[in-house]
Amino acid sequence: MSAAPRFYSVAEVAEIFGMSTMTVYRAIAAGEFPAVRIRGRLIVPAKAVDAMADAAIADRTIVEAGEWAAQSGTTA
Repeated sequence: MSAAPRFYSVAEVAEIFGMSTMTVYRAIAAGEFPAVRIRGRLIVPAKAVDAMADAAIADRTIVEAGEWAAQSGTTA
């Protein structure tokens, strides 16, 4: 049994959300989506992806990534 990932690559996040990697990169660059940069590589905390999904479910609404990131203090 493998542990749940702590981070996702941009490609993995794009696949999870069904969008292009460029869309994810643009959202990160615009401060609309949280990420961590390590020596030029961007990775996304799995907690951020899970928290956005949880917020959408709990509030039964659409979560705007940019607004969510600003409210939670998780901008890149």
